[in-house]
Amino acid sequence: MDLKVDQSLLDSVAGKLRATGCILSLEEVANFIDQIKEGVVFHYLDLLISQVDSILDINPSLSEKEIFQGVARNAVENLGAELATVRIYDPAREKMISFGSYPNWEEDREEAIPLEDSIAGEVVKTRRSYLVPSIAKEEKYDNKEKMIKHGIHSMMAVPISLPRFSLKDVDIEGVLQIYFRDENKMFTPLEAKIAETFSRRVSYVIARKRILALQELSAAKDKIVEQIFLKLGRREGIKLKEVFNLAIPELVDIMRIQRCSLFAVMEDRQHVVLEAGFPEEKHGIGKVFSVKESYIDAIVNQRGPFGEFENEKIYPTYILIHNPQESGLLPPDLKRFLKSQEIHSVLYIPLVVNEAVNYFLVFDAQSYHRRFTDEQIEILTFLGMELMKGLRLEKMDDILHDFKNPAIAVAGFARRVQRLLEDGNYLSKKEKIDQALEIVLQETSRIQELALTLYEEGRKELLDLTEKLKRRFLINGEAMQELKRENICLIEGNLESPLPIRCSPLMVERVLDNLLNNASKAIPKEGGNLSIRSYRRDSWAVAEISNTGQIPEEDKDHYLRGDAKGRGLHITTRLVKQMGGKMELESQGGQTTFRVIYPLIEKY
Repeated sequence: MDLKVDQSLLDSVAGKLRATGCILSLEEVANFIDQIKEGVVFHYLDLLISQVDSILDINPSLSEKEIFQGVARNAVENLGAELATVRIYDPAREKMISFGSYPNWEEDREEAIPLEDSIAGEVVKTRRSYLVPSIAKEEKYDNKEKMIKHGIHSMMAVPISLPRFSLKDVDIEGVLQIYFRDENKMFTPLEAKIAETFSRRVSYVIARKRILALQELSAAKDKIVEQIFLKLGRREGIKLKEVFNLAIPELVDIMRIQRCSLFAVMEDRQHVVLEAGFPEEKHGIGKVFSVKESYIDAIVNQRGPFGEFENEKIYPTYILIHNPQESGLLPPDLKRFLKSQEIHSVLYIPLVVNEAVNYFLVFDAQSYHRRFTDEQIEILTFLGMELMKGLRLEKMDDILHDFKNPAIAVAGFARRVQRLLEDGNYLSKKEKIDQALEIVLQETSRIQELALTLYEEGRKELLDLTEKLKRRFLINGEAMQELKRENICLIEGNLESPLPIRCSPLMVERVLDNLLNNASKAIPKEGGNLSIRSYRRDSWAVAEISNTGQIPEEDKDHYLRGDAKGRGLHITTRLVKQMGGKMELESQGGQTTFRVIYPLIEKY
């Protein structure tokens, strides 16, 4: 490449040489400049290229703060400086935030300085370098004494400007400040240009980092979706706990998770219910919590204030509690639990549906997490949205499963009415017809209510558990007749009434239907007994369903967790927990007994 030298440069160099007593012709000056180009300029260009390459070689997998610290290190080593620091402008706080230094002087530096009346702020506003030959004489430099004490007397500040990489990004504006020991330092144009080149090249490293982050983000999303569709492809339908078990291990690179929970905001928006968790056996699925709890209120209602605080970071997209034992958001009982589990970081991800937080995810980790990148939060939010879809699909599968009993009953009683009408003499059979029509009406209404549970919670009412058990036993008997299970003997044992409980009637009916249906199916083909019983036990109301047939001892725990094949017990265990009840299983002597137990309401 021919670097042409114009006449004005020749005249300038010749004049300066004459001033020192060296008189050369213009041809000799041109030859002198050529020698400099071949030797000195080549040397400096080679040095500059290697210095720039050292910036470009910074590992893009490092955090952005570590990348900027790498730039600071290169500036110190290549410009003979004592210290280099980086500050980034935070538009929310309107301050310049410390973002690393080399060597590490973070303890001696203010975490944030104002944008106005500061050198860093001036560089950000003008996007031009600011040279300070003497810190002691610079009005905009506040911390003079500390720097002079360290033997630092001059500095240059060059702008860092990183254009946004995508629509969801924001421009990054900041400053690279390079400090020297020299007093009244005369900065050469070459020094300033090299420093500016360093600060500009960092944008390439950040761009590579963001490209890698987008690739990792896409890969993580693909894995999550793949696991969910893997479950959808199985014949038994989706069970959210199995989706958790498949998807959560995919997040190990983001957060080493001990526990993960999915909460739903209830219709009244005053309570939230724990819908699913990983691992499931360590969660109180169905447990209800008040939104009045500070941490739940902060997630659901998002009133702020937002920002980074001593023990937590609170933003609309997430809340990270990195010091649970000192956080003012968490109640004492939750702190005690987290301490017992050695949990040191808790991350909450709100999930917005129709412009309101209707669900949220909670991640507990024993490791310490001080911050997450936007990409990591996006992956966790994406997981939450997919789990939310999975929850709705699970509920839909459950509802479709529970349609069966009322549908069979409606068909059976409708046929009974048809037969009674065909026989004539309606008046003598009026009572039976009315009873059958009433059941048809109730069961069709129940089918409608089942469909609506996909969108709303069942209302709690005061009801008699015994009456519900008797009615569902009658309906189940009709269903067995329709299915030609005529070798089953139905036995009503002692039924204590009333047994008042406060629960959703539909949920209680679904639980009893599923237990009766499972008990019917478990009776051997050659026949057997199906019996019911209800009674008080201390402050509890107990509904008992027994059938001929025995469950192996080693399988009992699986059944109580709802892990049996099919959906019936899976639905039952979840609904019982949600209503604050519990289940028992006894299987011996050729007979199996399931008990559902609810808190008894003394005043009926």
